[in-house]
Amino acid sequence: MAPRRPKGAGAFPKPVESPAPNRPDPAELYAALDLGTNSCRMLIAQPNGSQFHVVDSFSKSVQLGAGLEKTGQLSRASMGRTIAALRICQQKIKRHKVKRMRLVATEACRRARNSREFIKRVRRETGLQLEIIQPEEEARLAVISCAPLVSTKTEQLLVVDIGGGSTELVWIDLSSVPRHDRPRAIMRLHAGFHTIDSPFPAAKVVDWISVPLGVATLRDQFADVEDDAARYALMSWFFEENLSEFAPYKDVQAREGFQIVGTSGTVTTVAASHLGLKRYDRTKVDGLRMTSDQIEAVIERYLAMGPVGRRKDPRIGQDRHALIMSGSAILQALLRCWPTDRLSVADRGLREGLLYAQMSADGVLEDGPF
Repeated sequence: MAPRRPKGAGAFPKPVESPAPNRPDPAELYAALDLGTNSCRMLIAQPNGSQFHVVDSFSKSVQLGAGLEKTGQLSRASMGRTIAALRICQQKIKRHKVKRMRLVATEACRRARNSREFIKRVRRETGLQLEIIQPEEEARLAVISCAPLVSTKTEQLLVVDIGGGSTELVWIDLSSVPRHDRPRAIMRLHAGFHTIDSPFPAAKVVDWISVPLGVATLRDQFADVEDDAARYALMSWFFEENLSEFAPYKDVQAREGFQIVGTSGTVTTVAASHLGLKRYDRTKVDGLRMTSDQIEAVIERYLAMGPVGRRKDPRIGQDRHALIMSGSAILQALLRCWPTDRLSVADRGLREGLLYAQMSADGVLEDGPF
């Protein structure tokens, strides 16, 4: 299964932005919905200075991509679960009187032969208009959501978004940007990965890749391997093979000045396990920096638990236990390849990127420091 990538580094299609005819009221609410292969998530937020304040949220495991690997189609049961979740989202949008929103679907809908019929059914039954976005935009939105976590010391940055059906990786060169402006330079990528005329030193997107393997699709690839440890090793090796053409791995790089930011349920679950949290606490997880040794220790504990132990572990959770080893396999492969021994944990992603992009395009965010 070949990863998707542009024809050449830096060759990025320019996104089409729809400029607002009138600048909206800064007090107006925005919605962002991310329908992935495994989960349906939504945030409703209000602009607040250079960031935003979340007023409502929704998250549900819908397993939209269940069976997609075998049939190439979204199943009747998975579509039913998803539409039930989307009805709840529609009720929240209506209750908060949200007018400005972006509702997107990713890998499962990109791949399914019947995705157009599904999108029409969603519109008919919920009134919501889903938009299937391409991998490069998914990667861009994940990158800008992580801007506040970028260290001013970082010269080379890798942002990794591990999804249910795909994994996006973006390599960014910040070496020409003044230290104090590096997080803000990441934020300015909301306009696209292409080079734009700007009075500010720009973050340079050196390369990016979308690997059509996420926690659900990678698990399904090796579902017939019975031995738990063998299945994990095969998944990690297979994912690394799919990274062979990604530019950062072609040269030996120094560890100094490199940062990996990882955003996904896998990364936050590993962080919660490392911290020993009895109840998940976003304030302790988001922005946490973990060493590769700490991550390895958590993964070794997962393997020692086995499937039954992982199912019972409250730090992993009912929605995550069947996916945590495929996610861990991806995470371990990345740490073997990239020249750093630390990873920054981001409890943020596509939804936050959608909000930042909408608010920035509308000019309702202050151009101040994070």
